[in-house]
Amino acid sequence: MNIEKLREVLAQARHEAAKVIIGQHDVIDNALIVIFTGNHALVEGIPGVAKTLLVRTLAQILGCDFARIQFTPDLMPADITGTNVFNLQRNEFSLMKGPIFTSFLLADEINRAPAKTQSALLQAMQERAVTIDRETHPLPPNFTVFATQNPIEFEGTYPLPEAQKDRFMLKISMHAPDRADEVALARRTMTKESPEALLADGAVRPVIQPQDLVLLREALALIAMREELLAYAVDVVRATREHEAVLVGAGPRATQSLIMAARAQAAISGRDFATPDDVKTMASPVLEHRLILRPEFEIEGLHAGEVIQQVLQQVAVPR
Repeated sequence: MNIEKLREVLAQARHEAAKVIIGQHDVIDNALIVIFTGNHALVEGIPGVAKTLLVRTLAQILGCDFARIQFTPDLMPADITGTNVFNLQRNEFSLMKGPIFTSFLLADEINRAPAKTQSALLQAMQERAVTIDRETHPLPPNFTVFATQNPIEFEGTYPLPEAQKDRFMLKISMHAPDRADEVALARRTMTKESPEALLADGAVRPVIQPQDLVLLREALALIAMREELLAYAVDVVRATREHEAVLVGAGPRATQSLIMAARAQAAISGRDFATPDDVKTMASPVLEHRLILRPEFEIEGLHAGEVIQQVLQQVAVPR
């Protein structure tokens, strides 16, 4: 696969997704960046902004399987991974695979389950494999986790462990649509062209086969990134560790994510080279969920996004 094919597929995927997802163009781009770099995303937004619909749509566009897990306080790790069940007819144990054995996994309201259950995803996200009763089972090469969390319902939630948050490449924030998009959505609801109906009727067509996705990911390596730009991305991440308001800054995995995201952003923009603007654009989605601020600054109302903007202003941009 070459860069031209990658650009073509990305453009087609954006076009098909726009048939169902009204507005939210940046959200679609960020979701595609996560998929085409082989990573995972944390999706945050109020109810009803099409978080689930987004993942279902992208799975259909890219020809991949889709599964959904509703995380609840009583959810157990075996409910996610599966378990071995004794088969009386064959007098042996058989594996009953859980919903994690899929390509696109929607972990809905992931912060409603305790840490023990959340940790069931760690090995899968890092190694694309699951260990059940000491036996390791591989997951599909396109395995991608989209974990949603609701920012306004704090009661009955558990904070995500830092190790798990660090495995999410991006935090995708989905906001309520603007007035024009909401009017368009309301108009569609009164017809047979509602987003859910379009998806169910097959109006969204697959643009590639699942096996092609692996080859397209390899094409991202052809996106040029100058040494000075590489150092700029490293300096941005390191600066988060030295900011006075930050208790725990972004680690080396964040540096890798920022570099990959910048290259994918360049591909979506139709270029075969990355620029400082690509790094700036992806800095907040990559770093925001990884920073832990000092309590005294949080009390004053400072947010991680504001810290990242301050860091971007401080670090010298390569020419």
